[in-house]
Amino acid sequence: MGHGEQAAHDHELWESLVSAARDRVGQRHAAMVSDHGLSGDVQYHWSMDDATISWSRDGRDSLHGRITMIGSVDHVQQTWLWSWANDSLPPAVLGDITDVRRYGEERSFPLLMSPSFRAEQKPVAQARIVAADVLAAEGLWFEPGDELDLHFAIHDLRRV
Repeated sequence: MGHGEQAAHDHELWESLVSAARDRVGQRHAAMVSDHGLSGDVQYHWSMDDATISWSRDGRDSLHGRITMIGSVDHVQQTWLWSWANDSLPPAVLGDITDVRRYGEERSFPLLMSPSFRAEQKPVAQARIVAADVLAAEGLWFEPGDELDLHFAIHDLRRV
């Protein structure tokens, strides 16, 4: 069997994995948003130092959760950087992100193993979805910025 066939097979495996992960994460994320009313004009605050996120309505906290930074997109460089490859992050916000890298290494999925890659829409979406699935996250959170977009997984939601 030639090298090309092996790569094609791996690609198929990756695509089916992403598809299954998208279904699972999509359902959990939709449930998170509807169960906790996270659409509309809800205020939120997050902290990387202690890896927390909280939502409030009318100035009162209503929901707390834990965040894992998955990665960031640099608008200038046009690159995705995995949080496990980012030395500037507080340890708390890394959570179990190395499990995602290990998952990629065990299955030879380059996207999960390389510290960064070109931030095109498809690979970024795939990286987020698979990371959220491996981490069994309740949902995903996206924080757009002028220079950096931040991508978080959300865990351990509890009403206050």
